Amino acid sequence: MADRAPLPNSVDDTLSLLARGNYIGERNLATVLFLALKRCRPLFLEGEAGVGKTEIAKVLAETLGRRLVRLQCYEGLDVSAAVYEWNYPRQMVEIRVAEAAGQQDREKLSGDIFDERFLIERPLLQALRPDERGAPVLLIDELDRTDEPFEAFLLEVLSDFQITIPELGTIAAAEPPIVIITSNRTREIHDALKRRCFYHWVDFPSAARELEILKVKAPQVPAELSRQIVSFVQALRNEDLFKAPGIAETLDWAEALTQLDKVALDPQAVDDTLGVLLKYQDDIAKIQGSEAARILSEVKSELTGLAMA
Repeated sequence: MADRAPLPNSVDDTLSLLARGNYIGERNLATVLFLALKRCRPLFLEGEAGVGKTEIAKVLAETLGRRLVRLQCYEGLDVSAAVYEWNYPRQMVEIRVAEAAGQQDREKLSGDIFDERFLIERPLLQALRPDERGAPVLLIDELDRTDEPFEAFLLEVLSDFQITIPELGTIAAAEPPIVIITSNRTREIHDALKRRCFYHWVDFPSAARELEILKVKAPQVPAELSRQIVSFVQALRNEDLFKAPGIAETLDWAEALTQLDKVALDPQAVDDTLGVLLKYQDDIAKIQGSEAARILSEVKSELTGLAMA
């Protein structure tokens, strides 16, 4: 973890902050991120899986020197897993000890066992606690996997940066955490939650930006192979696929081809490694063979034309 760094003072500073974490961001992303940091507002990031939404929170924690608190969402997520729960075994021991000591005052005993000593803190509550490195980065990842009741619970957290525990009262953050919320848009998130956030759609990168990402994240990949990979993936995203490959898949594919000692794409290499790039059999079956060869031929013709221009 780096030493604590100050928050950026401008959009250009925010771009530089992302670059220090090897995140190649566009100016519109840097602008909304700067404003979210400046106004202490949660940032809601939506987009296809694998386009780099989660990475933004990780980069912020690394470059700002803050603790990263991650809540990975899933269907059925509830308060006990996301916020807090009581340590019932320890409470039972405390009750048995009190009874053995002859304590009869039930009200006092109730106050004793519903004490912070017996509180198990989950990610949302952890993110409200003070930290010597400054308020942590709270990543609420893939919120669209949860249900609407959990969204409703989040409203208090995102509005006032506080959580109400019936037995203890309200616990508020001395310094609001930096909140990044991601969604793959498998379902719509309620407007009430979105109103509490700044919003940004993280799209697939342009060819130029994806090539730059590849240079930064996988510098060992030969330059010509990188250009062919990016052009092929860009063309693939225009196909009617169940799941288009994201940046994560581009990087995985580049690493895999390098491991196979490839310096250029060929139809056999593409067919053999499509399982790294595409994650559904129907998509692989649709592209493998003649379709992959066609796309590759067009890619190489385009790159040759650009080189000659």
